[in-house]
Amino acid sequence: MSYFRKYIDIGANLTDEMYQGVYHGSKKHEPDLHEVLKRSWAGGLEKMIITGGSLTDSRQAVELASTNSQLFSTVGCHPTRCNDFVENPNLYLRGLRDLIEENRSKVVAIGECGLDYERLHFCEKDVQLKYFEYQLQLSSEYNLPLFLHCRAAADDLIEILGRNKECVVGGVVHSFDGTQKAMEDIIKLGMHIGINGCSLRTKENLEVASKIPQDRLMIETDSPWCEVKPTHPGYLHVVTKFPTVKKEKYSVDSDSQVKGRNEPVNIVQVLEILAAIRKENIDVLAEAIYNNTNKLFFK
Repeated sequence: MSYFRKYIDIGANLTDEMYQGVYHGSKKHEPDLHEVLKRSWAGGLEKMIITGGSLTDSRQAVELASTNSQLFSTVGCHPTRCNDFVENPNLYLRGLRDLIEENRSKVVAIGECGLDYERLHFCEKDVQLKYFEYQLQLSSEYNLPLFLHCRAAADDLIEILGRNKECVVGGVVHSFDGTQKAMEDIIKLGMHIGINGCSLRTKENLEVASKIPQDRLMIETDSPWCEVKPTHPGYLHVVTKFPTVKKEKYSVDSDSQVKGRNEPVNIVQVLEILAAIRKENIDVLAEAIYNNTNKLFFK
């Protein structure tokens, strides 16, 4: 691995209980977030943005970010959690505002917010639409970009963002797996595109990722989710591989990762795939992505 490359993971779910050794409610090993972070810094991660998916999650993300100068967080409500707004929308929004105001040095984006039409069983479409748009005011209010979620909902997401241009201070559609047209329409709105392992699962995904303008591209892991799997078509371009062991046999003092659990240090694999499919020099691409990310979140 080229350790001189600098990375910023724009989406890391570091508050997930897997990093406490808990999987589906069952304890498999001791908490190891400290080791995960140690591997990350050794692998070239300079900063990480911890994802907040609800008011409660966002509080945990901010609390964790406050423990390390290299950690930052988002504050917002994920589309599948928007029922949280319904009982008292003003009170819930006030909670998000208070969290941002009290942690201005750590909160770098509004989100994770957006639309998810693949999981309407968690939250109905109308509720998602209403409270996605409701959260947009926070972007202009605090001069913060959006960290956006979009699943099978690109047309509505683009329409809402276009209609609220005056409220939006830039942003990124993370974990993007949409069409080329959706990508182009999102970029026309001044947004960026975030790519992780879930963005590279099919040949069609690779084709779209190869066409994202370099100055609009960001990378992430969405860890502990969205690992690059050997079954993915881009895996043949992965050069940097890490040893793994099953969670039941994992030890916190091991140099191995937990099999099937993604870590921020694996961001190098996303970069390697992108450089290969785009036929670009990997170090030049890494620097461009790093600069894009710094400009949006850390200006």
